[in-house]
Amino acid sequence: MKKKTNEKTGEFSRRDFIRTSAAAVSLAAMSSGTSRIFAAGSDKLRVGLIGCGGRGTGAARDCVNSSPNVEIYAMADLFRDQLDSSLEKLSKGDSRKQKQKGPLGEKLNVTPERCFVGFDAYKKLIGCGVDMVILAAAPHYRPRHLKAAIKAGKHVFMEKPVAVDPVGARSIIASSELAEQKGLGIVAGTQRRHQEHYLEVMKRIHRGDIGEIVAGQCYWNTGALWEERVRRNLARSKEEGWSDMELQNRNWYFYTWLCGDHIIEQHVHNLDALNWAIGSHPVQCMGIGGRQVRTAPEYGNIFDHFAIEYEYPNGARVMSTCRQTTGCSKRVSERVVGTKGSTYTDGSNGWIEGENAYKYDGESPNPYVQEHADLIASIRQGRPLNEGRQVAESTMTAIMGRMSAYTGREMKWDWVMNASKLDLTPPKYEFGDLPVEPVAVPGTTPLV
Repeated sequence: MKKKTNEKTGEFSRRDFIRTSAAAVSLAAMSSGTSRIFAAGSDKLRVGLIGCGGRGTGAARDCVNSSPNVEIYAMADLFRDQLDSSLEKLSKGDSRKQKQKGPLGEKLNVTPERCFVGFDAYKKLIGCGVDMVILAAAPHYRPRHLKAAIKAGKHVFMEKPVAVDPVGARSIIASSELAEQKGLGIVAGTQRRHQEHYLEVMKRIHRGDIGEIVAGQCYWNTGALWEERVRRNLARSKEEGWSDMELQNRNWYFYTWLCGDHIIEQHVHNLDALNWAIGSHPVQCMGIGGRQVRTAPEYGNIFDHFAIEYEYPNGARVMSTCRQTTGCSKRVSERVVGTKGSTYTDGSNGWIEGENAYKYDGESPNPYVQEHADLIASIRQGRPLNEGRQVAESTMTAIMGRMSAYTGREMKWDWVMNASKLDLTPPKYEFGDLPVEPVAVPGTTPLV
């Protein structure tokens, strides 16, 4: 099938791909022998889940509900109790938060022999006969998990963000290039890239409906999170004698080496949308941030607020803010300003104001399901999506902003991407002592 192109960029339209992929899957369902034969000896896709927390459990459910002939075949996690809890939710259903999610039934085909625990659990899962893996462990582990999966010839859905430091981001890009060579699919959990109103607004931006982009703003300003979880885990740690390494991994969100800080773990969604709209990563940035409210030591060493100004190749400036403070106004959205108008997008709405006004009023399929459907459709069509580089660059955009805020220094993209030696890997992967790095102090924290 000949690729369609965007007249402005010359790139294959993602919407066209999704439509043709969906058609191909429908054809495969009606005609035997047209879909890919997987490890099971049929067209059934065996999926392994690495990282069985809340997001991993949700991603597993979204994956098997996105397409026919998909099953969860194996599971892996650092902790046995977390794996068991996830398996129970998938097998018996989950009624938390008044959102009943039923059992997966025959879509769950996990045996005790295919449940793996520990720092090397991901290796055992990758080697147990799966066709695709879901990577949903703490972000620090994403580069090594992706590298192992691609080396073993597995398709991958990986949650965002995909790294916590420049060394990790470069590893993701290298693995993505290898996946391209091997014909393997990679889709990331930047679900806005698969959400209908974002697709429509971005299509109009790229064809010039708002003119030349001159500025933008993006926000992930919310309340605090995981505070009760931290308190519960701290109490368990004292009762059960957890080591530093175990406590930090159970409260991974609050340690820079594990989550990258919240500018990376969550705000990457908004930064990805701005990179997508502009068609490039930024060339430099300057940021500020701090730890004004989240001061207790149990909240690790991350900041609670950031403000970063990014500059893009065409001179456009983007102001980015993210905050996690209880009792404050919330805003999670993006705005792009052009010479002919401006756009607004958030998780449920999208519109354009100006000469070519537009508001999306179509259907809104669940993007958390759609991202899996798009990946699986592309695999079965023989044209696997590969989002590795784009999500690595969006993650690096957030990393660059954090580095600027932590050190108080202006950051250049070329230096961060090519020269920075920052690597937050701990000395060893085993349960034991692991002192917490001090909270960054701008002007004092060294640039690495």
